[in-house]
Amino acid sequence: MAPTEQTFVIVGAGLVGAKAAQTLREEGFTGRVVVIGDETERPYERPPLSKGYLLGKQDKTTLYVHDQGWYRENSVQLRLGRRVTSLDRAGHQVELDSGDRVGYSKLLPATGASPRRLDIPGADLDGVCYLRRMGDSERLREAIRNGGRVVVVGAGWIGLETAAAAREYGCEVTIIEPQPTPLQAALGPGTGASGIGGFFAQVHRRHDVDVQLGTAVTEFRGTRHVAAVVTDDGNQIPADVVIVGVGARPNTELAEQVGLAVDNGVLVDAALRTDDPDVYAAGDVANALNPLYGARIRVEHWANALHGGPAAARSMLGRRVSYDTVPYFFTDQYDVGMEFTGWFRPGGYDALVTRGDLQARAFHAFWLADDRIVAGMHVNQWDEGIEPVEDLIRRGEPVDRHRLVDPAVPLTDTTKS
Repeated sequence: MAPTEQTFVIVGAGLVGAKAAQTLREEGFTGRVVVIGDETERPYERPPLSKGYLLGKQDKTTLYVHDQGWYRENSVQLRLGRRVTSLDRAGHQVELDSGDRVGYSKLLPATGASPRRLDIPGADLDGVCYLRRMGDSERLREAIRNGGRVVVVGAGWIGLETAAAAREYGCEVTIIEPQPTPLQAALGPGTGASGIGGFFAQVHRRHDVDVQLGTAVTEFRGTRHVAAVVTDDGNQIPADVVIVGVGARPNTELAEQVGLAVDNGVLVDAALRTDDPDVYAAGDVANALNPLYGARIRVEHWANALHGGPAAARSMLGRRVSYDTVPYFFTDQYDVGMEFTGWFRPGGYDALVTRGDLQARAFHAFWLADDRIVAGMHVNQWDEGIEPVEDLIRRGEPVDRHRLVDPAVPLTDTTKS
């Protein structure tokens, strides 16, 4: 009797799902591969949605992970415009909103994350925008391309990137952020030379953006369309468009429904396995044990999707996997290009040092704990780039701070040993 064909089902037709399917085929898996996604677009990359695609500088076709024919040529079944409504772990099946049921041998939830929504008066007014999907980016582009008054709520990466895009379209832009500095969750506290968030505030102010820090939004006003944003100090800021970027929450509903372990994401081990031996998780939704740090980390950035999908695929195939990547992300705002690598808990560093010229927007920054680099970034320093910083993080050796801050010393020659 011939063995039953294995079926690997991937829930989530984004970058994670597409790269997992690609890796399954590249690693020789000959069984059935089904990728299910609730969007009607085939898998695409999301960073351009707040950058080049939003600005109209990047064609839609460049966003897709694979061309249309790739899925047919590699026998990868795409079930698009379909949502998985339930999971039967005992029966090894998922049910779709169409009523169809799909059996699986191994299952990879790669359901990503959704923007956190503001629960304040006026939150449902037209003109209040969130950015996650291709359609969101297209609608936002139409809303800002002819100028107008734009209020951005939240000075995280999405907020800052969309603010930069709105300014490039000639909009009058205000950023409202309750923390005392932009990017505080990602880059730590402090302003000016003592904190990199202050640098990004100045980047936007130099482009005539009104950056209001230590300020919260209490209400959106308007009839059917937003007309103003009200802050906690009673100020009323006129707005034709509001962009909300206050973080994202992992889409864990399916995992919670069937009792998989969830805590700020689906809990997985270093091989991206859940507590069900036939269910894995990767990407924004996964809270993974990272062996390099000895801690659970949930990362919401492109590089995690790019590398997490292949790692999960290999793990599903029974390969030995230790997902110990160093988190990485990048941004482009005006004339500032930045790459960041590393990770630290809140308060997980004791010094922040820079090398280069912050005023000239060309420098490196390093977050140190006991003279060891735990994270680093560069702004417009493409000759050295970010790779030597990641290498220093992985080596975990103490650095000589005097050499580290000296641009004449190669980063590879900055350790004490």
